[in-house]
Amino acid sequence: MSDKNPLRDVFDAIADPTRRRLIRLLAEAEEIPLHALTEQFPMGRTAVSKHLTILKEAGLVVDRKLGRETRYRLNASPLREVQDWVAHYSKFWNVNLRRLSQLLEEEQR
Repeated sequence: MSDKNPLRDVFDAIADPTRRRLIRLLAEAEEIPLHALTEQFPMGRTAVSKHLTILKEAGLVVDRKLGRETRYRLNASPLREVQDWVAHYSKFWNVNLRRLSQLLEEEQR
């Protein structure tokens, strides 16, 4: 778990496809009200709110009240942890794909 967020791990938060879709929707807009997010899913407002709470606990979502409406926006900085982890393994795949390419070239000769 990240030292920056004691409530929820970023990897746990992005493990669910619904939450990944919420992140994508929030990345495409500056700020989105809950009712507009709910319209994008075949589930009720309560279920979408629960997913947003998990993202908020991981530091990925920030909310603010505007009258009776709650608006959400993405805070992508915690995704840096995911990017760093994936980057480590991309080196592994690059080396292995290069080896495979060399092997295939040798077999074609």
